[in-house]
Amino acid sequence: MPTTDKPPNEINAAATSKSDAGEARVFVGVKVAPEIAHELARLARSLERFSVRLVSTNNIHLTLVPPWNEASIPTAVEKLRAVADRFGIFALIFQHLAYGPQPRRPRLLWAECAATDHVKLLRAALLRRFDQSDDRPFRPHVTLARIRGNGSAITRRQPIDQELSFTQQVGSIELFQLPPPRGNGYKILASLRLGHQADAASDR
Repeated sequence: MPTTDKPPNEINAAATSKSDAGEARVFVGVKVAPEIAHELARLARSLERFSVRLVSTNNIHLTLVPPWNEASIPTAVEKLRAVADRFGIFALIFQHLAYGPQPRRPRLLWAECAATDHVKLLRAALLRRFDQSDDRPFRPHVTLARIRGNGSAITRRQPIDQELSFTQQVGSIELFQLPPPRGNGYKILASLRLGHQADAASDR
């Protein structure tokens, strides 16, 4: 089920204008296309009778740079733009629905994605630009549920191990803000087209 995602650059002006109010907890990622997110959320609903927290359809995303405290949203947006301009559209391939990161003692239900060279290079460039690090092995995935109860018991009662065949043509990357404590939902502060500079040059 291929889908294309190449919107114009969008920046939340209200959020960026309030950057002096204090640090914001942000991360960089890819918003999953609505039709794919809806299908993934449907698959995850098989767990709703257990002690889990399902991720809402609107919040399903792929994380590329894990959360950090950012003092200047406008500066973060410019850093994101500098990376986005250098990379073109790429295919995000959803391969496998399973428990993770440890299948026998899971904390999550996730959809694993192909670790293509493009995804790995984009992530590395973003980590460098934002001066962030992540020592964990990179396993691109989309979290669909967070397990609160006994993960081992849930896997025995509800085994999930399913191949997927979804592909999203990703045309933008997003700067997200985490909700405050006890809040709900991520806020997209900026959505920047990939390869915008290259597109402009080719139009001349």
